[in-house]
Parts: sequence; structure tokens; C-alpha cells
Amino acid sequence: MGLVNGAIILDKPAGVTSFKAVSRLRGLLGGLRSGHLGTLDPLGTGVLPVLVGRATRLARFYLDHSREYVATVRFGWATSTYDAEGEPLSDPSEVTLDRAALDASLGQFRGSISQVPPPVSAKKVGGVRAYRLARKQRPVELDPSQVSIEELELLDVSGASATLRCVCSAGTYIRSLAHDLGTELGCGAHVAELRRTRVGEFSIEDASTFEELESLSAGEILSRALVPAAELVPSLPVHRVDSTEAAKIRHGQQFRVSPFSAGSSARIVKAIDPRGELLCVARAVGPRMFHPFVVF
Repeated sequence: MGLVNGAIILDKPAGVTSFKAVSRLRGLLGGLRSGHLGTLDPLGTGVLPVLVGRATRLARFYLDHSREYVATVRFGWATSTYDAEGEPLSDPSEVTLDRAALDASLGQFRGSISQVPPPVSAKKVGGVRAYRLARKQRPVELDPSQVSIEELELLDVSGASATLRCVCSAGTYIRSLAHDLGTELGCGAHVAELRRTRVGEFSIEDASTFEELESLSAGEILSRALVPAAELVPSLPVHRVDSTEAAKIRHGQQFRVSPFSAGSSARIVKAIDPRGELLCVARAVGPRMFHPFVVF
């Protein structure tokens, strides 16, 4: 299959962990090295970007990229997992939502907020994943984290359920948002459905389902669904090199960019070789001088 570097955007189905989704994709690609860019809850569906080949080295550039979700929140009771898969923490109550009151209550959850992760999460407590402790019925006390809710929009209200669209920072738990919203309204709430529609530059329109991928050979998947490494992290300026300069960069040598280049004043640039493939990511070490620190 040769060298393959890039990303495949999965439309993850419900009921599958992100780890198992990546393993399933890896099997379709003949064992090609791969890793996802941020866990999506088993209940959740939607955008799960998977870096393949040497492009896994680019994961560091996606740590702070925002995410967009559309969630259906059911009011009337909270659950142990803050979603529909958990045990009710109280007897369910009948709730008829007031759209205006609900919309007004969203205001306090916008901006920079302190949020406690769900007890069933990948956060670590004393070096152990919280969900492992929760499964053993051991108490889980997690410290709050500072997260950013850039946009929080009420899309629809129907009976005891509301549909929300949320654009937020990495590390934000929509389950905690739903739980806290239910606490604020005094009726309890949990996530009934969750769909991630964007991660960084990757949107649901870019995503492929397993049904679509499993009808293709490994080669067809790569030709049709792979986003080439050169197109990843589009926020980084591009420096195009000739074959002589490319050979030097592959040996870790520094290079200089033109004063007329978009990257001349940048801290980090992507170098693209004559074939249009990503050669390296480099950081500035002097005026218009760059040193490769991620080499392909």
C-alpha cells in the first residue's frame, strides 16, 4: 500500500466506543497505523477524525480545536452517567418545558465556565480512569475544569425534551452541560441523543459511515475518503520547496523562507515537497529560518 498519510473522517455510529471505531477502521485498512482526534461517547454519533500513517504525528495540533454538537436533552430525571445509558438517580417526573425560561437559563452556561466531568468519563482519579472506578461502585470525585462554551443555541423544544446546538472547547462534556442544566431548572436532565457535527476543520459533510467504507477495498477507501496530510492543519502557512531543499529537510536541516512568503513572519510552517506531499512541520529559529520538528 506504500506510504499513506492523512485523515479519514468517520461518522461514528451509536453504541460503539471511539477506540473500537478506530480498530474497525484499522482492520479495513489492513492494519495501517491510526488514532482518533478526541473521544466521542459510545452513545454519540458523528464526526470522529482518524489520523492514519505518519499523520498521527499531527495530533498535537488539534488539542485545542473547537467542537460542535447537536444534543437532545431529556428533562425530568438525572442519570448516573448523565446520559440515557445510565441508571435514574430519582423517580422520573413529568415536565413540560417553558421555552422562554429554558432559553434564558442557557445564558449562564455560555463563555468560560467551570465544569465537573461526569463520574463515568475518561478523566483520571489517582491515575485510574473514572469510568473504571464507577463500574466498581467506588466513589468518584472529579475536580472541575475550565471550559469554553462559544455558542449555545436552543433549536427546538418538544414536551420534556430540548434540542441544543453547542460549539465548545476540547474537554467540554455535553453530558455535564445537560446535567447542570437540569440541576439549574430543578427537574434533573440527561443527554438522550448526541451528534458531533464538527471537530476543527472537519465537518459531518466530510464524514463516511462504516456502511459506505465497508463496501470498498482498502485502496478505494484511501483514494476516496483520505484527506491528504498536506491539507491537514490548514491554519499553518505553507512553504513549497524544490527537490534539493526537500532532500536537506529530510535529513533534519534547517531552511529559509522567502520574505514574500506567507510564512515569513510565522512561528510554524508546513513544508510541501514538489509532489504536493507534506514534508515537515517546522518552527522558527531565527528571522525567516525554520527547523523541522515533525518530519514525514
